[in-house]
Amino acid sequence: MTNTSGDAYPLAETMTTSVVEHEGATVLAVAGEVDLATAPALESAIEGILSGKPAALIIDLSAVSFLASAGMAALVAAHKRAGAATVMAVVAEGPATSRQLKMTSLDQVFALHATLDDALAGLRSR
Repeated sequence: MTNTSGDAYPLAETMTTSVVEHEGATVLAVAGEVDLATAPALESAIEGILSGKPAALIIDLSAVSFLASAGMAALVAAHKRAGAATVMAVVAEGPATSRQLKMTSLDQVFALHATLDDALAGLRSR
């Protein structure tokens, strides 16, 4: 493994993203660690999706093992960028993700759901 973290230790885990269309919503599934090193890749993935002006964007953090402030900042920026044109929801459950989002009151900024099914149901009920 190549050390790209800028310190003496190789990255313990990387972040991956994948995009699928699901019931009329674009779902960005994120896995791994979202930190200062990987947040730019998350921002880029979100920007690529939002440039297509989807009706709804669900960012699924179910497989995220660590969410740093840089990742939370990327979510806030995505919400602002989406504006009124794109409904945005976040899937996060557990201590690695939803706890931080609730402690920082970001669950008041965008819709936060425990599962993808809950997020899709929330979009259908709009």
